[in-house]
Amino acid sequence: MLEPTRSEAVLPVQCPCGGREFTELKPYHIHQVMELPEIQMEVTHFVFHEGCCVECGRLQKAELPAGTHRGYGPRLTAFAAELGGIEGKSRATVRDLFRWVLRIPISHGAIQKMIYRVSEAIRPHYEAIGRQARCAPVNHVEETSWFKQGGLQWLWVMANATVAFLELMDDWVGILVSDGYGLYRQWVKLRQSCVAHLIGKAKGLAESADSEIARFCRKMAGELGRLCHMAHAPPTVGYWRAWYARFTHLVSEHQGGKDAAGSFALRLLGEMESLWVLIEVEGVEPTNNRAEGAQSLGGEDPLASPDLPTSGKADLPRLGRGHRSLLQGPLPGSRLDRSALIAIPP
Repeated sequence: MLEPTRSEAVLPVQCPCGGREFTELKPYHIHQVMELPEIQMEVTHFVFHEGCCVECGRLQKAELPAGTHRGYGPRLTAFAAELGGIEGKSRATVRDLFRWVLRIPISHGAIQKMIYRVSEAIRPHYEAIGRQARCAPVNHVEETSWFKQGGLQWLWVMANATVAFLELMDDWVGILVSDGYGLYRQWVKLRQSCVAHLIGKAKGLAESADSEIARFCRKMAGELGRLCHMAHAPPTVGYWRAWYARFTHLVSEHQGGKDAAGSFALRLLGEMESLWVLIEVEGVEPTNNRAEGAQSLGGEDPLASPDLPTSGKADLPRLGRGHRSLLQGPLPGSRLDRSALIAIPP
């Protein structure tokens, strides 16, 4: 429970017998009610004065004190960036909230300027996250796309247990965890394929009206689930050999088929070397959930400067020439939290 700002004692009123006097009163339960306080904005007027110099007679005008923010203070600016950037709300939505909740008339342009200020303020933290990500032995990768003014835009994210970094690393050579997209399969170092994606595919095909396809995919979903479990409970040699025999037998039974089961078996065959890195290397996870969770905060870039380039998939052989796509700042899993947003320069 939260610490109270006010407490009120509630006493018994009447006993079922009719009595109204009570002894040995003591608390037995707390009912907590939370409410937003009435929001009163802090508004400071800097009243500029001018006067004549007693030495030379020239008119001298006061200037804004050093360190004073222009128009909007750091907390209000961070709030606008949280809504328009991290939460991805439209400028119109932010404007309406400022107008009707905070009673502050504001334009779309003023909101955008506040977001740009926050973007610049968190840039050092973003770069620090990048340095941590480049030192990580394992990174998860995910991508998404959208159209902006008729052009296809791409957001790429690499994440690990410590940080999420929305940029591809030119010189990083660690273990990659990803889905089965063809570009990722070109990774020249170790790669762990996301087993959860394959389980999802198997479960979907298990609903097939074709009994043979359904049988194969139900069995494969079970074997892949057992593979996932091995990441947290390393198998014995005997268990591993038995699992490997069942798995390869299932794949070989269907890999030449012309149906959906054959296509799925062929996909598994192509992913074979990337399925069990999670057993060979400690700390490698069987799913790509970290990157997907970080990427879900992305979408159209609300914080980046409009002159930052974006890159299409065709420009990224072996993930080697990625451009910065988003300046999002600290994300879930980062040691740098959103409190950095209030350190905004004037």
